Amino acid sequence: MKKVVKFGGSSLASAEQFEKVGKIVKSDKNRVFVVPSAPGKRYDGDTKVTDMLYGAYSLAKEDKPFEKQLSAIKARYQEIIDGLKLSVSLDREFEEIKKNFMEKAGEDYAASRGEYLNGILMAAYLGYEFIDAATVIFFKEDGNLNSPKTQELLSEALKKAPRAVVPGFYGAYDNGVVHTFSRGGSDITGSLVAKACKADVYENWTDVSGFMVADPRIIDHPRSIETITYRELRELAYMGATVLHEEAIFPVRKEGIPINIRNTNAPDDDGTWIVESTCQKPKYVITGIAGKKGFCAINIEKDKMNSEIGFGRKVLQAFEEQEISFEHVPSGIDTMTVFVHQDDFAQKEQRVLAGIHKLAQPDYIDMETDLALIAVVGRGMRATRGTAGRIFSALAHANVNVKMIDQGSSELNIIIGVKNEDFEAAIRAIYTIFVDTQL
Repeated sequence: MKKVVKFGGSSLASAEQFEKVGKIVKSDKNRVFVVPSAPGKRYDGDTKVTDMLYGAYSLAKEDKPFEKQLSAIKARYQEIIDGLKLSVSLDREFEEIKKNFMEKAGEDYAASRGEYLNGILMAAYLGYEFIDAATVIFFKEDGNLNSPKTQELLSEALKKAPRAVVPGFYGAYDNGVVHTFSRGGSDITGSLVAKACKADVYENWTDVSGFMVADPRIIDHPRSIETITYRELRELAYMGATVLHEEAIFPVRKEGIPINIRNTNAPDDDGTWIVESTCQKPKYVITGIAGKKGFCAINIEKDKMNSEIGFGRKVLQAFEEQEISFEHVPSGIDTMTVFVHQDDFAQKEQRVLAGIHKLAQPDYIDMETDLALIAVVGRGMRATRGTAGRIFSALAHANVNVKMIDQGSSELNIIIGVKNEDFEAAIRAIYTIFVDTQL
């Protein structure tokens, strides 16, 4: 059996956390490839190393002194080295970083050094080989991952190294210039490593014991999810669930590799299993609830709209021409509503409205702002009657007015639109009706 293990920033923030990680890796001989993030916060009010690097580079970019900030970053790593009693020096690496900062190597280079340096320390601590991600993960000129080249070179490198550390978050263009994934991208690196070595399991270690049914900032001690499918996770991640980077799903999904979300600080917890499909029945009708605030609804009315061929395309073309993507498009016989991110739309609203009038010639347009969208997701909803009715009942009981409801054809999710001010109350009401009343 072969396992790839990725550890988040909070799991590697200090020497004490490194020791926990070391015990986890060494407790299972199948954990052969390790993907570390940069050191995160050690305590409330602390600063992540990646943010420290961004800060130092912003000074260097403006030709301002940055040595003090770089020394503070070096001290963070030295604290880990001393705490683990490692005979490792990062002097040469920091001299190289200083030189590249002065030569304006770029923000991606600066941000990537957190993972790069942590990878060196992790390899030394575990006695594993170090593989620089810039030599095995590649991007195209447009910034998208070069999957074929990455798969080929990463697979080849891993075959030569029985046990190795591959730092997360970054890779390089063909010319060697470092490029990063979006924040949280170490999850993607772990997924790519799992695919390349044909792992049996991809373990993603963080500071929570898996996914919760709802956001713990809204629900006090929400129930955990034991098993979730890739499709369910995709829906929840898109709507704001942030335990795992949503792009990390795709490489392992194609290979059928399960992901296990685990807690570094509670390694005996089973965590959450993310799988392609399962015959296990979910504990509740719903698997999870997630949502986002800050949407705007543009309501378009036109008599006999349903008989006008191409009306919907014309409306959406007005958004496309202004490079605005839409979230949902519920419609009626003579009405059509387009939900968009309010911040994206606000700067271009009049141009979009003018475009709709020009292209579709509607009878009437109005807008509603400050809306939130909530996704209720669960494979168990397919076989359960009255799910939407229970949602309506729960929201009515909580005095929440529903602005929109949309159910996909897969019957995997139901999207509800409410006012921003009702967002938390709506999630609590849905959680109560489907989870608390089932206990």
